[in-house]
Amino acid sequence: MPDGSGGRPATPDDVDEICAALPDTELGTSWGDMPTWKVPSGPRGKGFVMYRRPHASAVDPDTGEQYDDLVIIVTPTEAEKAALVDDAATPFFTIDHFDGYAAVLVQQSRLGELGRDELAEIITDAWATRAPKRLVKEHLGDG
Repeated sequence: MPDGSGGRPATPDDVDEICAALPDTELGTSWGDMPTWKVPSGPRGKGFVMYRRPHASAVDPDTGEQYDDLVIIVTPTEAEKAALVDDAATPFFTIDHFDGYAAVLVQQSRLGELGRDELAEIITDAWATRAPKRLVKEHLGDG
């Protein structure tokens, strides 16, 4: 259960709801056919939240099974990625495949360990990393 600072517990549905509520976003695909939230007018139109199919590079250390419910969320910097991963109070983690890439992974089944407000803040930061600076300023104000 979240510590109360993030509102009600987050759910997998919140990911899409939060992404859809941000300005100039669209649900497209990447990596072939995986759902990906993108800012199409942003630099290179890259995704900021991506769903990931099971892969041998992401395996549950306890069971040896490939994770089948991963979401990747871009972080503004490697330092912010490290802060989320190193915080034992969050369910975020990384894998070797993402070394040098500013993004965290989280299992949808563990999103309830975050508050919805906390998840919204992390996703909004991801969006702001990809969106045009003008749009970020219009949506978030000075920043």
